[in-house]
Amino acid sequence: MRARFDTIATARLLMRRWRDADRDPYAALNADPEVMRYFPAVQDRVASDTGIDRMEALFERQGFGLWALELAETGEFLGFTGLNPMPHGVPGAGGMEVGWRLARHAWHHGYATEAATAAVDVAFNGIGLAEIWSMTAVLNEPSQAVMRRIGMTPYARFEHPRMEPGHPIRPHVAFRKLRRPASDGPAP
Repeated sequence: MRARFDTIATARLLMRRWRDADRDPYAALNADPEVMRYFPAVQDRVASDTGIDRMEALFERQGFGLWALELAETGEFLGFTGLNPMPHGVPGAGGMEVGWRLARHAWHHGYATEAATAAVDVAFNGIGLAEIWSMTAVLNEPSQAVMRRIGMTPYARFEHPRMEPGHPIRPHVAFRKLRRPASDGPAP
């Protein structure tokens, strides 16, 4: 039987499966042009709901995924953080990516770093992965800063195959972190 990771708690956050009550705040997050500035476009409600359904299906298939993220003390919805397969055509394809998307009110509190650190812990110590990936647009310096804070290093620059040539966010960067063997020194 495959291990399940339906709920992860950190000092301040709860990473959990999705609920119907998450649909409205998640749709608002995806409709915010500032939140979505490093994506091709904002999402309408149908696309947002389809995304939740896809994330929940991932939990059913693999026992973990992109968790809904809430502030533990209040239950306030913040966005998502978690693990998702890297798409084909990019460095790390077929591997597992750590990713996040937070509502604007959740920025600059360290939530993305705290939750991503917990997700990487699940990847290495819960699932037993040897490496974890992350990627973003070259212009997305805030997400790259989170990647560095959780110990990831730049691996490759590439043109995202799903973006049209000339699009300002087509240039992407992939980061990678290797699992530290128990008997060795610090992670590379």
